[in-house]
Order: sequence, then structure tokens, then C-alpha cells
Amino acid sequence: MPQAKIGWKTAAGLVIANMIGTGVFTSLGFQLVDLKSSWSIVLLWFIGGVMALIGAFTYAELGTHFKNSGGDYIFLSKIFHPLLGYLYAWTSLMVGFSAPIAIAAIAMTDYLNPFMGKANGDWFGLGIILLVSIMHSFNVRQSGWFQDVVTSLKLLFVFSLIVIGFWYAPESVNAIQFDASWSREILLPGFAVSLIYVSYAYTGWNAAAYIVEEIDQPRSSLPKALIGGTLLVMIVYVLLQIVFLKHASFDQLMGKVEVANISFSNIFPVNGIKWVSFFIALQLVGTISGYVWIGPRVTHAMAKDYKLWRPLAKTNNSGIPVRALWLNTGISILLTMTGTFEQVLLYAGFVLQLMGTLTVVSLLFVKRDKSTFQSPLKPFLQIIYVLFSLWVLIYMLIDRPFESLAGLGLIGLGVVLFWFDTFQPVKKE
Repeated sequence: MPQAKIGWKTAAGLVIANMIGTGVFTSLGFQLVDLKSSWSIVLLWFIGGVMALIGAFTYAELGTHFKNSGGDYIFLSKIFHPLLGYLYAWTSLMVGFSAPIAIAAIAMTDYLNPFMGKANGDWFGLGIILLVSIMHSFNVRQSGWFQDVVTSLKLLFVFSLIVIGFWYAPESVNAIQFDASWSREILLPGFAVSLIYVSYAYTGWNAAAYIVEEIDQPRSSLPKALIGGTLLVMIVYVLLQIVFLKHASFDQLMGKVEVANISFSNIFPVNGIKWVSFFIALQLVGTISGYVWIGPRVTHAMAKDYKLWRPLAKTNNSGIPVRALWLNTGISILLTMTGTFEQVLLYAGFVLQLMGTLTVVSLLFVKRDKSTFQSPLKPFLQIIYVLFSLWVLIYMLIDRPFESLAGLGLIGLGVVLFWFDTFQPVKKE
């Protein structure tokens, strides 16, 4: 029975759902510690969006060239060396996809505390992970339907925030300050550090590239999904920052995490802001769903090639890698329950940024093919991306040396596992 496929709109929804998580609602307060000009804030989110777009162009060409699910694992293995693909898949399995699920579940619990208390909220977050995993365990058609629903709810919520934010008059004392100080602020170390966190908020722009085999007509659908989804999120991110600045003061926002709640508490009464918290929690279901869907595809791609992971290559009758999916779910639940996931994610953050940069570099070694999507302005855009990424990596190493080096330790363990796997790929049946 042929496997069902999804259209570009569902694939774009997957990109949007993976990108819009907690970062856009929480990071502004830390940016305002060093940056006061609203132009600086807008520029931060614009630069992050441009970098994500360059990445989307790159992955659209790579995905339509190889036409295999698995994303970076496929690209790095086939262009450079199987070891690099293996290391990417190993890192992704341990934290790359499971930790974002755990973070979303914990954040959901925090936002739901006013409704059900922390104890009940913890169990609710775990229950959501299990429910979403069940929804993705049957077939692509059901996965696509579920993702469409949760992504639509996410978009409805964020568009509502934007409309309400621009409709209501600004606070008499607010953080909007469009002045010329941005030209000085962009040279500050704080601007570079803020870019690191903005780049985290944009992660997920490559989501559809992991499920190429499940997309109908990937030659046209994959670029639409990656580029269209990233463009939409970039617009949403910039507009949301302006809304947050418009409805709260510097003193209210600086150094604070829940900037969305702070800003909208100045618009709504107490009961109203509770519902804002509720819908922020609800939209995180889409984020969890996106990572539950794509993460196992990377593990499954590796499992088909190597003995150690061979049991995870098994799929159900509809082609869903259920064993890899539930292993990913199990790791996510473990990280959620232990609460140690944040530091582990920082360990891997340096590595994942490094691997993503290598993937962008890999496109420079792929010959032009008229049958695939062509990344515009190649190789200039890719060179810009690599230089930006190296800048981010250097600042990560300076700002988070212990976690960055520990992430490299995770790579070292992956190298040991690769050699233990005896360099003997399993013959495909």
C-alpha cells in the first residue's frame, strides 16, 4: 500500500509549529538589559530571520537534490563522510529533538499553573507528550491532520495577539524608542549575545527537510514550505516584539522572562491575562507535535544503515518509524521528569549549531542540477550564513565555555559509538 503524503501547506505548518515555541514570548526582556533602541530589537529579529531564510534556501536545494528523509544526517553522510552524519543523528537522538519537547512541556506546565497548580500541571505536560506521540504513531495522513489543527490554533493565537496589540492604545510609559542609538548598540557585545538567543528562537526553519519522502511533489512543495513558513514566522516575530514594547515599560520588561504576560497584563484584567497564559500553553502543543514528528525520521535514517541502531529501523504498515518515535518520546519524558534538560540542551547547542553550519557548507560541494530547487545567490548567501554562524559559535564558546566543551564531549562519545559500530553499514534489504 503506497504511503500517504502531505502537501506543502501542511509541511509549512510543520515549519511554523517547530519555530514558534517559547523563545519569542520570553527573550525580549534579556535583550533590553543592553539594548534600548527599538531599531536594535527589530534589527535583531530581522537578522535572525534573514539567516533562517538563507538556511531555508540551502536546505530546500539539498532536500530536493537527495529526496530522502533524514535531513542533515543524509546531507552530511553523502557529501562529506558517514561519520559526520552519524554524529548529527546521535546528537539529535540524545538532545536535539527530545530536549525541545521537554522544554515545551515544562513551559506549558508553568503557564498552566494558575489553572491547575504545579503538581497537576506536571502530569498534564507528560500526558500531552504521550497523547501527541500516539497521534503520530499511525500514519502520515493522521499526523498531517493533527499538525494542521494544532498549527492553525497556534497561528490564530499569535495573530490575535498582534491584532489586539496594535488595536489598543500604547501605555503612557512604554519601551518604544525608535532613535539613532541603534548605530552604537549594534557594536556592543550585548547585541552579539542577544543574537545567540534570537537564533535559538528561529530554530525549526529546516523541519520539513527531515520528512522529504512524506511530502507530495517535493521539488516544488519543499521550497514553498521552508521559505514560506520561515518568512511568515519572521514577520510574526518582528510584529510581536513591537507589540510587547508598546504595552510595557523598560522597567517592567528588563531582565524578565514572561514578557508576553507582562505586556498584556497592562491591557487585560487579571482573568484576561490568565487566558493569555492558557493559550500560550495551548500553542506549545504544536511545537511538541512538530518535534515528535520529525525527530524519529533522523534516527530511522541512521538505523537503516548501522547495526547498533538496526532495531529502530522497523516501521509499521504505514511506514511510521514507531520504535524510533517512542524512544524519542521516552527520552523526552525522562528529561521532563528530571528537570536537567536545560543544561543538557546547552551542551548540545554548540554542537547542533556547528553541524548546521557544516550542512550549509556542504551545499557548496553539490553541483547545480536543473531538476532541483536552486538556492539564489549561491554561494554568497551561504558564505554570509557561515560567517554569521562562526560569530555565534565564538560567542557561545566565550559565554558558555563549559557547556560548549561538554557538547564537544558528546561528539566524542558519538565518535566512539561510530567506531564500535565497526564501520560496517547494514546491507539494505
